[in-house]
Amino acid sequence: MSVVSAVPFMKPLHMRSPVPQGRRHTLPASEFRSLSPEDAISVFEIEREAFISVSGECPLHLDEVRHFLTLCPELSLGWFEEGRLVAFIIGSLWDQERLSADALTLHKPHGPTVHIHVLAVHRTFRQQDKGSILMWRYLQYLRCLPYVRRAVLMCEDFLVPFYQKSGFKVQGPSDITVGPLTFIEMVYPVRGHAFMRRNSGC
Repeated sequence: MSVVSAVPFMKPLHMRSPVPQGRRHTLPASEFRSLSPEDAISVFEIEREAFISVSGECPLHLDEVRHFLTLCPELSLGWFEEGRLVAFIIGSLWDQERLSADALTLHKPHGPTVHIHVLAVHRTFRQQDKGSILMWRYLQYLRCLPYVRRAVLMCEDFLVPFYQKSGFKVQGPSDITVGPLTFIEMVYPVRGHAFMRRNSGC
């Protein structure tokens, strides 16, 4: 079930470019939608290129991408240009105050916290603010989910300012390490109350 299509500001944006008369342009210029397992390979290719060159590790392996896009596709968001995936976010639900190693692979259906596993942008579309725009859309969407109270993520030190610009606050060092990599845990209060939903178009 995709709840993305039920939210006004999450509807696909159709910004069509002029096309010659008599030719039908069938792909929207820009579209935001939840992802499905069929998108997993495109997702993983972008993620692998984005992370391997920087940290040597991917937040999610291909089977884990498929896992979350099967269990909770409504907690993902992809940005497509002319039908091509250019940026994405994958999340799942978690039921504890802080992240633990289990949060890397588990989806807790009754949890009040969205764990954002990964945000990545295709290399040819970087330096265009697409990551910030996509995160803003995603956080606005989470406000429309009455069961979501907060979003959490973990990132390397150099990414902290990026997420702070989106409204995340530092929680402190994460208990999770991956090989030599250490992380900072960050939190965003979604405040999924009726007032917030009423004023965000939900």
